[in-house]
Amino acid sequence: MALELSAAGEVIFLVGRALFGVVLAFMGLNHFMDTESMAGYAEAKGVPAAGLMVPFTGGMLLVGGLLVAVGAYPIVGAGALAVFLLVTTPVMHDFWTVDDPQERQSEMINFLKNVGLFGTALALLALGAEAWPYAVGVGL
Repeated sequence: MALELSAAGEVIFLVGRALFGVVLAFMGLNHFMDTESMAGYAEAKGVPAAGLMVPFTGGMLLVGGLLVAVGAYPIVGAGALAVFLLVTTPVMHDFWTVDDPQERQSEMINFLKNVGLFGTALALLALGAEAWPYAVGVGL
């Protein structure tokens, strides 16, 4: 069964998934471009083996984002993004533990942003078994 969308709906779905995927892929690329400082921040948050986890999660974001953007293996791509966001959001943006009001506000904004991204990843994961319009034609 394929998604039944109007022509405009197909284009909107394409643009939405492309924006979502490319933004997350770019976030993943940043894990590789700024590994040292990101690993330091992750270590400060209590992430074990932060020097390994930053590139690993960067790969999840980069590959997952690109797969979603092009519509290839959407279950794999959306699943990787959902797992990343589910696991890292409460660890990296634990605003409820922060005393400084400005830092707490910043962490809460990032936490809520990630919750919204997680919701989108779940919605795309739910649609992953369907044929996506304008996809590259491979799926899992």
